[in-house]
Amino acid sequence: MLDQNSINNLMNNLYEDEWVNYALAHSSDIPTLLLELEKETNQKVLQPRMLCSPLQGRLLSLFSRLLKPRKILEIGTYTGYGSLCLAEGLQNLGELHTIDCNEELTSIQEKYFNKSNYKNNIHSHLGIAIDVIPKIEGPFDLVFIDADKVNYERYFEQVIFKTRKGGLIISDNVLWSGKVLRHAKHKDESTNALKAYNKKLKKDSRIKNLLLPFRDGLTISHVL
Repeated sequence: MLDQNSINNLMNNLYEDEWVNYALAHSSDIPTLLLELEKETNQKVLQPRMLCSPLQGRLLSLFSRLLKPRKILEIGTYTGYGSLCLAEGLQNLGELHTIDCNEELTSIQEKYFNKSNYKNNIHSHLGIAIDVIPKIEGPFDLVFIDADKVNYERYFEQVIFKTRKGGLIISDNVLWSGKVLRHAKHKDESTNALKAYNKKLKKDSRIKNLLLPFRDGLTISHVL
């Protein structure tokens, strides 16, 4: 069992700026539009830490380019950084459907979607994801779950049957700043939900699963 000092040391290593900067310096360049969006998000939006990190964005882009998806579903748009990264791998007539319930963020999303090469491929949905997902026709080649943590299991069950075999379901924030490492029941509902979610995916025979200790934890689920 890890003590609190061990947990803190682990999370400090995960957020070590030096290795992140080295990794970015030796990866493909980040598109200028994303740099602009990152800057504006940090300047104008509350809780900018919720923004997809640059390195994570390059990973999402790479997954998308490898899959060459015809249809992507993103649950949790925020300011649209992850959306634009995922869109980089879309087929010419591909679609990315992204859902968010925060109306205050729609203006910045639209601004950058319209400035991108994917403005005709991205379809934004404003509303509660649980209600919106059934209205979006599948099959999906790639799903990215990055919304309220207490509903991760519900989102997963909604999308697993609409994701093609060989497709990916990617879940963000599954380490939850290290809180999921604590064995005792946590007062935070999101922490308990993520701990249950991680255990569920481990046992799910419909997928092959890999939890990456990358930034705040990223689970890659390959649909069988």
